Amino acid sequence: MKIYNTLTKKKEEFVPIEPGRVRMYVCGPTVYNLIHIGNARPMIVFDTVRRYMEYKGYEVNYVSNFTDVDDKIIKKAIEEGVDADVISKRYIEECKKDMEAMNVKPATTHPLATQEIGGMLEMIEKLIETGHAYRAEDGTVYYRTRSFRDYGKLSHKNLDDLRGGNRTLLVSGEDQKEDPLDFVLWKPKKEGEPYWESPWCQGRPGWHIECSVMSKKYLGDEIDIHAGGEDLVFPHHENEIAQSEAANEKTFARYWMHNAFLNIDNRKMSKSLGNFFTVREVGEKYDLQVLRFFMLSAHYRSPLNFSAELMEAAKNGYERIVTSVDNLRFLLENAAKEEASEEEAALLKEAQGFALKFEEAMDDDFNTADALSAIFELVKFANTWASDGSSRAFLSGLKEEIEQLSDICGLMVNRKTQMLEEDVERLIQERQAARKAKDFQRADEIREMLLEKGIILEDTREGVKWKRA
Repeated sequence: MKIYNTLTKKKEEFVPIEPGRVRMYVCGPTVYNLIHIGNARPMIVFDTVRRYMEYKGYEVNYVSNFTDVDDKIIKKAIEEGVDADVISKRYIEECKKDMEAMNVKPATTHPLATQEIGGMLEMIEKLIETGHAYRAEDGTVYYRTRSFRDYGKLSHKNLDDLRGGNRTLLVSGEDQKEDPLDFVLWKPKKEGEPYWESPWCQGRPGWHIECSVMSKKYLGDEIDIHAGGEDLVFPHHENEIAQSEAANEKTFARYWMHNAFLNIDNRKMSKSLGNFFTVREVGEKYDLQVLRFFMLSAHYRSPLNFSAELMEAAKNGYERIVTSVDNLRFLLENAAKEEASEEEAALLKEAQGFALKFEEAMDDDFNTADALSAIFELVKFANTWASDGSSRAFLSGLKEEIEQLSDICGLMVNRKTQMLEEDVERLIQERQAARKAKDFQRADEIREMLLEKGIILEDTREGVKWKRA
């Protein structure tokens, strides 16, 4: 298995710190509103990485935080006249609902920044003691960036170039800094803001320190994989490395994975441009499994463009897999033969080749686009060879193969058919009776009535089949 490492800018063979175990940290959202589809991409991508690791036999300790104290959260709380934790708790729950709808597995641990303040104070104290941080007159604690010799190794930025032109790290209070590139570890409270006691002042942590502390607590001083969106490479992940490696005196993470940006109609997502979409808004138009399929239709390191046309294509692609599984289930329920024939046994062996193609794609830096292509080849194969004369062993073998590969991608293709409501059952039976009596006008009327209820009927040679729109 090879992973593209942002740190080295090349693909590397994945070798875990501890055989059979993977320690993985993924930066989570700041919870001040409903998550948007840009947040959804890393959630889906790295959930799929985790699923594939587990499929390969690894025990994965997967940690993803919620940033529940932040300027945006505080601003929202002031606007609503409530405490900041009311906002963060509300949107953590809403985020979890969206994650469930996208079939993103809960992390092994979802730590909250506000519950890890003690660990942050300890790390900051150690950084001060070792000369990597200092306290300003107003109680602000800054990280002494130039004290960390390897600063810039992840983003491949030069400190002198940063000093000369990049203003990303320059913030208010710059006059207190020893160097404009130093960044905040702890800052004094402002009126109406939540705060915690510290040896330096009443205040709250800077953003970067929380991930260093939570990763250390739940995964250890050194981890296998640290992941997130490419917008986090600098300064967030660069600062995490500086903090963690200075405090722990160990390599922070062996592999750094970053997904590329998501654009909307070939433009950067922005509320001002009117092309800003939350996951919830997309879910009003599409099953969020379609959104998941769409996110996996391109390699995670490739920019991805979100548009109505591409979502429709994703819907059709996802439906092809679901329909194939539905057909296999229908044939399986009506199959007369149990054991596979010699020809069917040979075909099942041939079908296993698609699983190997799937694994080859995923082993090559998690190429989900090619992995989905392998699933489609398997679906085409199943549609070609499965029939009402097939054995149960053959049909179940094909069905299970499609389901397993889809499940690794987090795609729910074998959802339990819901029981039809009594009135819908009655309408289906009435339509069958009308067709038998050659009352085709009434049969068509019933089809339209069912369509309005979200039930699509298909008249096949095996009988009447239905699916939800």
